[in-house]
Amino acid sequence: MAPTRAAVLAAFAQQRCSAILRTADRDAVRPALDAAIAGGFRIVEVTMTTPDCLEHVAALSERHGIVVGAGTVLNVDDAKEAMAAGARFLVSPVTDPQVISFCRQHDLVSIPGTLTPTEMMEAHRAGADVVKLFPAPANGPEFIRAVRGPLPFLRIYPTSGVTEDNVESWLAAGAFGVGFVSSLFDADDLRLRRFEAIRARAARMVAKVAAFGRSNPQPSSAVVAVP
Repeated sequence: MAPTRAAVLAAFAQQRCSAILRTADRDAVRPALDAAIAGGFRIVEVTMTTPDCLEHVAALSERHGIVVGAGTVLNVDDAKEAMAAGARFLVSPVTDPQVISFCRQHDLVSIPGTLTPTEMMEAHRAGADVVKLFPAPANGPEFIRAVRGPLPFLRIYPTSGVTEDNVESWLAAGAFGVGFVSSLFDADDLRLRRFEAIRARAARMVAKVAAFGRSNPQPSSAVVAVP
């Protein structure tokens, strides 16, 4: 049975990180995803712009213990295709209320893209479970800390500008979780088929996030508010 929206949101709250693959290299997709999972990632996003995205989503949806979602979901048609393939969360670089509504109707977690506090609130009021910070401002952690001062209920999820070296700063600022994109799936590693390097980097990233979580557990309100 596919995990419910509440279960997927709880997985995000527990794991606090996801591996996000965006590449045009068709032959690198499967081994790169396998490397990230072997390194410890349990939440994986494949962007709709990646070759054979839906096939990879479908394959990952069959793997025990893996929560898979689709990224770059720009409209309801994309959302329908991703859901049919087995995606349990949908991510976008923009906020589309229709996509958010579709997610709520079909028990999927919605993560629309936002940049300003106003956009975040509009997405939240439309029913978004998490708001993706995109693109990340230069002072990303400080920006999140400032936004969460008056808006502490927002689950803010940065996916650009997050690296192995700065991930703790993002989490300490109050990020609900983080997505690793090019900092995990290094372009040279993909091109040269250095998948072991991706696996090793994934293991370090997951370990850093886990260690931070043990020292700084999230407040219970971060995981129970599932309207």
